[in-house]
Amino acid sequence: MQPSLTDQPPPSPAPFYRHLYVQVLTAIALGVAVGHFWPETGAALKPLGDAFIKLVKMIIAPVIFLTIVTGIAGMQGLGTIGRVAAKAFAYFLTFSTLALFVGLVVANVVRPGEGLNIDPNTLDGSKVADFATKAHDRTLIDFLLNIIPDTLVSAVAEDNILQTLFVAILFGIAMTLIGDRGKPLMDVLQAASHAIFRLVSILMKAAPIGAFGAMAFTIGKYGVGTLANLAGLVATFYLTSLIFILVVLGAVAWFAGFNILKLIRYLKAELLLVLGTSSSEAALPSLIEKMERAGCRKSIVGLVVPTGYSFNLDGTNIYMTLAALFIAQATNVHLSFEEQLLLLLVAMISSKGAAGVTGAGFITLAATLSIVPSVPVAGMALILGVDRFMSECRSLTNFIGNAVATVVVSAWEGGLDRDRLNAAMAGKPLPATPDMQRVI
Repeated sequence: MQPSLTDQPPPSPAPFYRHLYVQVLTAIALGVAVGHFWPETGAALKPLGDAFIKLVKMIIAPVIFLTIVTGIAGMQGLGTIGRVAAKAFAYFLTFSTLALFVGLVVANVVRPGEGLNIDPNTLDGSKVADFATKAHDRTLIDFLLNIIPDTLVSAVAEDNILQTLFVAILFGIAMTLIGDRGKPLMDVLQAASHAIFRLVSILMKAAPIGAFGAMAFTIGKYGVGTLANLAGLVATFYLTSLIFILVVLGAVAWFAGFNILKLIRYLKAELLLVLGTSSSEAALPSLIEKMERAGCRKSIVGLVVPTGYSFNLDGTNIYMTLAALFIAQATNVHLSFEEQLLLLLVAMISSKGAAGVTGAGFITLAATLSIVPSVPVAGMALILGVDRFMSECRSLTNFIGNAVATVVVSAWEGGLDRDRLNAAMAGKPLPATPDMQRVI
């Protein structure tokens, strides 16, 4: 007589070295060592990090499109879609603006640039000319027009997050409107979603290699010694971001019924990946999957996570106001209250659409400073050397902020399975949902 499935012993836990977060953490440590002791070799390993980022970016557009379309098509009417979107954007606007205020307040209290007494005329503006040129092209009208793709498929083909988001929302609404006639297509999209997320799990096996290459390059090219001259700014930024995460987002999480530290532990593999690659996009597909597995309704995850990557950039916002005031203080430029308010208002607009790509925060900062003539754009050369080290913190803060937003909006909308959330936060194994077959 064959034993039944219920008679089988439970599967033994995987060895610790099989866990992605252990592999990525080890890879980061090895990358730091190689970059420090053999800087030329470390700098030459840049293609490893670039290749992994390209692998992930290759599937981001399909992940967003399929997640949003299947999520919206599963909602009960257009009213639900509008309600979820309104709640998400209300959250984004509130906390992204609060992040700007936090950066502004800390810069005025700590004054990290005070005492440097740098003459703006001695700065080499050519180092930031490329960023300034890109920033000049980022007008509000161009930004809005750029949301509309040239064709229905070009958004996905060209890997443009905002355009993919736009097309996916419209397509999802169309699927909702045609009702049962769209069911055959819905079945195809659901099956494609399963295949894409299985592809994600395959590509994530290369994450340690990508993190190793990216970290070896960063340390090898820029060197830890680069931090010495601007240690005050870097330390202030990291501390401010930490306070924002633990105090502000921690309070939001507490009111929503979960613990921010437990959420961070749940997402440790993704956070280490973001740390190693300096890009929150590297972990976007995994975040979508993890949030669904933690009990957030698929339709809400599909709207909040991709939209948050463009409109809920807490880390980037803290960085912008903090860095702008640092440059002003370092060059002895006094900004009045009115000028600082203008800076904040401009940053609110220019920060939108700066998806989690390495260097986007620096371009956004250039766009902000170009509107406030009191602060010399050439002053960005002061922080160019350490921007790469602050990019990790920007990406980490953005990533955590979007994870919190997803859980909060799900709770507001009544689309949160508290039992699954509590199990996820407690580190207990979760069964696969119908939409996700494997946890990353």
